[in-house]
Amino acid sequence: MDSDRARGVLLGLACGDALGRPVEFSSSTEISAEHGRLDEMVGHGTWNQPAGTITDDTEQALCIARSLVDRGEFDPADVADQFVAWYDTGPFDIGGMTARSLRRLKSGAPWDEAGQQVWEQSREGQNAGNGSVMRCPPLAIPYANDRERLVEVSRQSSQITHADPRCTVGCALLNLTIAGLLDGAGNPLEDALAFLDGTAPAELAGALDPVARGESPGTLETSGYVVHTLQTALHDGLRADSVEDAVVTAVNRGGDTDTVGAVAGAVAGARFGASGLPDPWLAAIDETEELDSLAARLAEMA
Repeated sequence: MDSDRARGVLLGLACGDALGRPVEFSSSTEISAEHGRLDEMVGHGTWNQPAGTITDDTEQALCIARSLVDRGEFDPADVADQFVAWYDTGPFDIGGMTARSLRRLKSGAPWDEAGQQVWEQSREGQNAGNGSVMRCPPLAIPYANDRERLVEVSRQSSQITHADPRCTVGCALLNLTIAGLLDGAGNPLEDALAFLDGTAPAELAGALDPVARGESPGTLETSGYVVHTLQTALHDGLRADSVEDAVVTAVNRGGDTDTVGAVAGAVAGARFGASGLPDPWLAAIDETEELDSLAARLAEMA
């Protein structure tokens, strides 16, 4: 496996997350008014953190990557434990479904029941967030050559906190796409949809089909809804001319900037490699060295 592309998955995710963090919840108009075109790490803003600070997107991706390396395979119970340990540190940013699921895990619910219970008690409109797709890309590296297992572990990784099929299958589609990019596929999203052979929820497939065909959907949304996040991030990640362009384009759309940026960054990172990421971005992120090391270990597992 190309180590530069494997590193690009994790570092691209972190760069998109950190670039988007200070403008999360801002509109594209508000970002433009304050920053012009935001293309460098800035401090403060949303969450009032220093430049280069990652959020729950990368922090949970690190939980998954560390567990994979420590266990030598995907162990959902261990990943759930890592999430709970992270939750106990009091992160400044955490999604609602994730927090509710992790509280259930803390109280003794099994890894495959906590998220299911939260989902069943959440009404439509608040039951299919992007909190699992943002963290799942590390799985695409060690399981890139075993698509059946990649689908299984991707769905299970989502199930811990996000049990809606749009989320579980969304993780599988994203990771199949990233695995295809790591393997040099010409149209990895089309391949991913075909691999799932019509089992993707209709709303998710309907949003991604035009992206797979190279078409631009009419309006690209940047809400926290998983279908919006995947459609916009895959559009930007697969169509941009560079990983930097993908991340900057995604973040400057506004909305859920850290997560749309993180997913677009992971996709484009798999396309172009970590070598395409600006050095000042990587220098600003404290976790760059660990992400680099984990990516190399994950690539060896493949």
